[in-house]
Amino acid sequence: MCRNIRPLNNFAPPATNDEVHAAALQYVRKVAGTTKPSAANQAAFDRAVHEIAHLTRHLVDELVTTAPPKNREVEAEKARARARVRYGA
Repeated sequence: MCRNIRPLNNFAPPATNDEVHAAALQYVRKVAGTTKPSAANQAAFDRAVHEIAHLTRHLVDELVTTAPPKNREVEAEKARARARVRYGA
């Protein structure tokens, strides 16, 4: 799993369209193996990002859970703590 793609489900407030787009962009970059497509591939790259963002939005909106929503700040601090352990600080 690409470390730059963050979980989007079950947060309060819900994931924004910008977060969904960023996750789709990271996914397409990973699959395509490039962060900047050539001019010949730009349209296909952009279309893939748009379609994946659209489908991701539907997925996140339709998922059901009984768990309480996660707090973004708490989750971000947990990630920072894991990074400190992993990389030392």
